[in-house]
Amino acid sequence: MKLIVVIHTTKYKENIFLGSERMDQTVYIRLRHRIQVRKNDSIILKDIAQIIANEEVYGQLEKLHVYQVSENDNNIVVIDVMKVIQLITNSFPRADVQTIGPSQVIVGVISKKKKISFPVFLSVWLLLFIGAALTIMNFHEDVSMRIVHQRIYTILTGEVDEKPLVFQIPYSIGLGMGMILFFNHIFKKRLNEEPSPLEVEMFNYQMDLDHYVAMNENKESMKQIDDI
Repeated sequence: MKLIVVIHTTKYKENIFLGSERMDQTVYIRLRHRIQVRKNDSIILKDIAQIIANEEVYGQLEKLHVYQVSENDNNIVVIDVMKVIQLITNSFPRADVQTIGPSQVIVGVISKKKKISFPVFLSVWLLLFIGAALTIMNFHEDVSMRIVHQRIYTILTGEVDEKPLVFQIPYSIGLGMGMILFFNHIFKKRLNEEPSPLEVEMFNYQMDLDHYVAMNENKESMKQIDDI
């Protein structure tokens, strides 16, 4: 009886040891949603993903080569999680890869930025300024804002004034302040941490664009009849 107990205990300890060794090889990765690189950059695993692994393999994992950006690449490259898993399992056959989060990472290839000349900047600024001013003027003309101010002034004072500046000047100042509060910016300075409606709409547009790119640029996500 004692011998049997010893044998079972030894096997139990061996199983625990083997189980812990397998647990040490478990790798958790979470792909980032979007990254930016430059032409001819070499992308390694830590650039595109967050990694949780044993210290013995973590240093090798984060330096694992994933993709080489070339001059022939367009401005967007999509890396699928299946390719990442294949690269990890090829380098670490005993690794148990667990993925969390998105299944693709969008790589934006950024070219060298050209400096904008001052005449071009000034022309664009004047174009936007004049266009915004005309838009506001046409809106006020459509809703007869001047007539509304005249009537309000007449109702409150009993007098007729063609230019009720006591209303028009505060209204003009309030219009500018309202735009600042709406966009939550004074030039590059943010008033508070709450995103503006424009930022929310731009975020939703970017998410839809990224989803479209991930579905159409990723060759592994779609299979047409010509590919069979």
